[in-house]
Amino acid sequence: MTKSVPSGSFGARERWVLLVASAWLVSGLQLDAYAHATTPELETFWTPWHGVLYSGIAVSGLTLVWLMRPRLPVIPTYSTVLALPNALRIPLAGMALLLVGGGVDTLWHNVFGIEQGLEIFVSPSHEFIILGMALVAAGPALMLAGKPGRGLSVADGTLATLSALLSVLPLHIYSLHASALGIMYFGEPGDTVRIFSIDAQVMHGYLFSTVLLFLPILIMGRRWRLPIGVPTVLVAVPAVLMHLMFLSEEGWWLALTVAGAAAGAELVLRLAGRVVRWSVDAHWFAAGLVAPLIVWGTVLVAATQTVGVGWNVHMVSGLLTLVAITGGLTALVARRVQPAPAQAAYLTGAPAPASTESAAGTQGATATGSPAGTQDAAAADDESRTGVPAS
Repeated sequence: MTKSVPSGSFGARERWVLLVASAWLVSGLQLDAYAHATTPELETFWTPWHGVLYSGIAVSGLTLVWLMRPRLPVIPTYSTVLALPNALRIPLAGMALLLVGGGVDTLWHNVFGIEQGLEIFVSPSHEFIILGMALVAAGPALMLAGKPGRGLSVADGTLATLSALLSVLPLHIYSLHASALGIMYFGEPGDTVRIFSIDAQVMHGYLFSTVLLFLPILIMGRRWRLPIGVPTVLVAVPAVLMHLMFLSEEGWWLALTVAGAAAGAELVLRLAGRVVRWSVDAHWFAAGLVAPLIVWGTVLVAATQTVGVGWNVHMVSGLLTLVAITGGLTALVARRVQPAPAQAAYLTGAPAPASTESAAGTQGATATGSPAGTQDAAAADDESRTGVPAS
């Protein structure tokens, strides 16, 4: 039996249905995280938020079956499943992790009890669930990446941004122990800062949060020209939701400062991109250096005015230098990683490139599953000439 639709072609309805299922899934995690944060004595598996989480797994699984059905023969084989595009294979891998993690989690809680504190973030079953969520939620953006062109309509931009947010939010939640968004601590004045201390943990949190906030922007920017405001949203929403889940009894100044500073950083970088004539990669590297300085520097200034900063000049200057280096290196790595030319076509479901095809054409293929094309190469060249980075 032949397939009724092209395996790599997805309609708007298919993308939005998977997005809704992903939102259901990730909402269950957010509710569960909030419950654990506000009710530390929680000792039962059978809770309403677990119901939302596990029903979200079921809905997402059924949605993936619905998406695969017209793209597979009546009797699917291992090879036909492998032939599916990345936009389906990656969410399918995520669903497999969710099913394994969910089953183990149920057994684990009934045998060993409910995890508490740091145990929540090192539980093997939780690790499977978090990674599975991230892969499933990336599905709508991967489907959209198969469309030609680098421009995004309002609807497509909204879908891609929401998909990126839903994919990265589980990682923000699960990295609470290494996050600058879930704690308000800026050192104690006069104290000697020990190597193994809360100060060191918070310092590492700034580095990890820098990577986690910047990476979705970089990945989206490799595939599309980002509409105005998208980078700000990708930073502001995680900051606000992390505050809501874990710092709801504290003042909102931290989350609002991060959101406002992100908007300021985007404005500065977009204006600078119209003046400075650098290559696209150079602009992104500069953004990686400058954006963390603006965001975290503004946070430290706001903290000085609200709760006070106990760290001395050595700590503050070192922290800002480290986040700038981290952002710049993240941009370098994310912009330079490329699929092998022969494999790029296989991963995207496109025909293998001819031997005469230039390397520049194959480098346009992204790891998200979008084929390289002359239109994308021309768009990238336009960016190089105008000096305006994608974000």
